[in-house]
Order: sequence, then structure tokens, then C-alpha cells
Amino acid sequence: MASPAFEAIVEDFEFLEDWEDRYRYVIEQGKALTPLDKALKVPATKVHGCASQVWLHPIVEDGVFRFDGESDAMIVQGLIAVLRSLYNDLSVPDVTKTDARGELARLGLNDHLSAQRSNGLRSMIERIQQVATENLAANG
Repeated sequence: MASPAFEAIVEDFEFLEDWEDRYRYVIEQGKALTPLDKALKVPATKVHGCASQVWLHPIVEDGVFRFDGESDAMIVQGLIAVLRSLYNDLSVPDVTKTDARGELARLGLNDHLSAQRSNGLRSMIERIQQVATENLAANG
């Protein structure tokens, strides 16, 4: 089961029937994020494969995964917020077991994002999974 924060987004999406409202909701989630410190916007945190500029800064403390991120595109910033609700505060093993595509399919995002946005979302998920897998291998 997904985190309570992600479940809240799923419930909100069920209430919002119009995709314009859903996009607006995702954008509002992104606007609520704290901007990433400029010192963290470096090549090591940049996500490649996104049409827009995206940086993800993962943090693992005591086996708990969290990440912050930022994008120069409003909808992508919102997608970062959605991914944070899905992954933040999970144990590293739970991050590696999370079926992000399946969970996001519950929102219907797969059918309503452009090919470029879908590729970017996939790249962000892959980066998160890579960090968690590497952390698990190093500390597991």
C-alpha cells in the first residue's frame, strides 16, 4: 500500500473529475514545495531524460529514504511533489519494492502526460530506484 500522503492524492484525484482540475492540482502540489538550494543544482543531481530541467537530491538517514527536488517546468515540479508523496519516509527496501508505475496508474497520469513528460517521469523514478538500490547494496 502507498503512503498516506500518496493515498490522499489518489482520493483527491477521484474527487476531481476534469483533467484540467487534476493538472491544476498537480501544479499546486509543486508550488508548495520548498525550492532546492542552488548549491544542490549540480550535474550529480540533474536528471537526464527530461525535457525540462530537473534536479533530485536524495537523502537516506537511518535507512529512511527522502528526497527533495526542483524543476523549471510547473507540471514537472508537481510530478516531483507526487513522487515525494509516494517515496518520502519509506525504508530503503520499501523504495526498491514500490511499483511506482502501478501506483501512478491509479492517478491516470500515464494516459494524460505527453511522451516527453512520461519519459521524464520514468527517468525520475529510475533515479530514485537507482539511489535506493545502491544504498541497499552498500548498507544491506
